[in-house]
Amino acid sequence: MLENRLQKVFKHRSKQAKRMGISCYRLYDKDLPEFPICIELYDNKVYISEYLSKHNLTEEEYSLWLEETIVVIRKVLQVDDENVFIKQRKRMNHRTQQYEKTDAQQDFFTVEESGLKFLINLSDYLDTGLFLDHRTTRQMVQAECADKRVLNLFCYTGSFSVYAASGNAGLVTSVDLSKTYLKWAEDNFVINRFKNVEKYQFVHADVLQYLKGIQPNSYDIVVMDPPTFSNSKRMDDFLDIQRDHVTLINDVLNILSPNGKLYFSTNFTKFILNTDEIHSTKIKDITKATTPFDFEGKLRRWCYLIEK
Repeated sequence: MLENRLQKVFKHRSKQAKRMGISCYRLYDKDLPEFPICIELYDNKVYISEYLSKHNLTEEEYSLWLEETIVVIRKVLQVDDENVFIKQRKRMNHRTQQYEKTDAQQDFFTVEESGLKFLINLSDYLDTGLFLDHRTTRQMVQAECADKRVLNLFCYTGSFSVYAASGNAGLVTSVDLSKTYLKWAEDNFVINRFKNVEKYQFVHADVLQYLKGIQPNSYDIVVMDPPTFSNSKRMDDFLDIQRDHVTLINDVLNILSPNGKLYFSTNFTKFILNTDEIHSTKIKDITKATTPFDFEGKLRRWCYLIEK
């Protein structure tokens, strides 16, 4: 059943990707209830992440199911075992990490997207280093940021920042609370040979507090993709995106230049934008417009363009 599904999807999607010059894309996302996994391709490497789901299998039966599933995936995609990476989601108590690391080899490699280079790690971190579902959104930002001042909040590994730099932005500021991800973002700039220390800034800060200290009319474009929840001990406040999005968005609008733009995104599937309390009359849902070909019908995030 899985083999038939993968053969059909791979034949169709690989042609689409090749036509668009894309080597990193999502192939399968829980298409069949019996196989609650996600499969992404990063050049010649396969990344498999398993959704946490209830099943009545014993440990032995589960191990056999997983082994046979991987055999099918390798067969259809014709990849060697060393190029298959698996991220299993485990039930853990709330004090521990939701995901177990496969190992800790710090195994990075480089991929290209739209002619830009990005460092990817499929073994050591919660995510791979590149959110494939924002491929189109990155291109939208790139297309309109020439000579603009761009602020990337909760920047993660800085993919939006790299696109902004390639679009000849006059200033690119990347802000994140994680020193690990900020270093990763800086490395992404290095491999793309963006080295202007005056134009490209990397700020280690709590975004909620950082916004309070920025003067009005400081930026023309802001990208903000916050976590759904965050209770990091390094944050002064607990973040709940449904509760706090109005304050966050209005703080961003306050620092934007006249007619400035905010690209706001969230992965909270039950999210409801409180338009009545947002200080803007130009709010556009661009979720559909920013959905890449490999996420059609399967996108689990929202995206809005909010203008000052």
